[in-house]
Amino acid sequence: MSKRALLLVNPHARRGKNALLQAMQELRQLNIEIIEGKSNNPADFAKIIRQYHQQVDLVIIGGGDGTVNAAVEGLLDTDLPLGILPLGTANNLARTLKIPPSIPQACQIIAGGKVQSIDLGWVNGKYFFNIASLGLSAEVNRRVSKRLKRHWGVFAYIVTALQTLLTIRPFWVDILCDDESIEVKTIQITVANGRYYGSGLVIADDATIDDQTLDLHSLEIQHWWEILPLIPAALRGKSSIGKGVRTIKGKDIRLHTRKPYAINTDGERTTETPARFRVIPNALQVFVPNK
Repeated sequence: MSKRALLLVNPHARRGKNALLQAMQELRQLNIEIIEGKSNNPADFAKIIRQYHQQVDLVIIGGGDGTVNAAVEGLLDTDLPLGILPLGTANNLARTLKIPPSIPQACQIIAGGKVQSIDLGWVNGKYFFNIASLGLSAEVNRRVSKRLKRHWGVFAYIVTALQTLLTIRPFWVDILCDDESIEVKTIQITVANGRYYGSGLVIADDATIDDQTLDLHSLEIQHWWEILPLIPAALRGKSSIGKGVRTIKGKDIRLHTRKPYAINTDGERTTETPARFRVIPNALQVFVPNK
C-alpha cells in the first residue's frame, strides 16, 4: 500500500535547490505519494504540517538541523513520523541517526518504514533535536557567513572557529544539574540531546538520542592553544576527554551567567541565559536505517 508524504525542503539549504526534484522522483519510485509543501521560509513549516496533517501519513523534511528544528512544533502537534533528507552543512541530527547524506539512500530509509522514538531537548520553552550551546559555538554561528557555508561546508565553521578562538574570553557559569551545583569558568557550554555537534564532533562516547539524558560539555580553557591536545580525539570521532574538558549528565540542568549569553538551538539563536534545560523522552518518531 502506498503512503502519502508531505515533503518540505528548505530551498536555502546547501543542497536544497538541486535536491527537491531528485527526492520527489526517488520517493515516487518507492511508491510514496508526494504532497509538496511550498514555502521559502522554514519558519512556515510547522503551520504547513498542521494544515496537511489529516491528508498525509508522514512528513519528510529536507535541510539541515535548523530546518528540521523549525518544524518541531508541527510534528509534536500532529504526531506524524519524520523522514529526514540531510541537505544542510553539518547534518548532525542525521549523523546521530545514521542517515547518510545521499538522497537516494535517505529515501530508501524512509521507504523502509523502520521508525525510532527519539527524545527532544527543551530550553526556556524552545525545543532542540540535537544541541543547545552558548559561548564559542554560538559566536561562530553568528559570525559564519551563508556564502561561506554554501561554498565550503563544514570547513567554513572550522575557519570561523579558529578566528573566533583568538578573541573569545572565558566567562563564569553556575551549573545546577539534578540538584548538584558547580561554578565553572568556560568558553563554551554545549548541552546535547544527540551524539554529534559542530562539524561532526562527539559530545560523549555513550551519548544517544533516546537515552532520556542530556549531556553537558564544558570547554574550560584560558588560551586558544590549550585546545590543540583535544584535536586528535576529535579527528578519531571520539569525545575530547582531558584537561580543560568537563562532562556532566542529567535530565534537568540550569545555567546562570553574570550577564545574558545568547543560546543557539540546533544552530539558530533562540533564547539566552538564565536557562533551564530538560529532556522530553520519546517525543517523536523518526525513520531510521534497518541495520
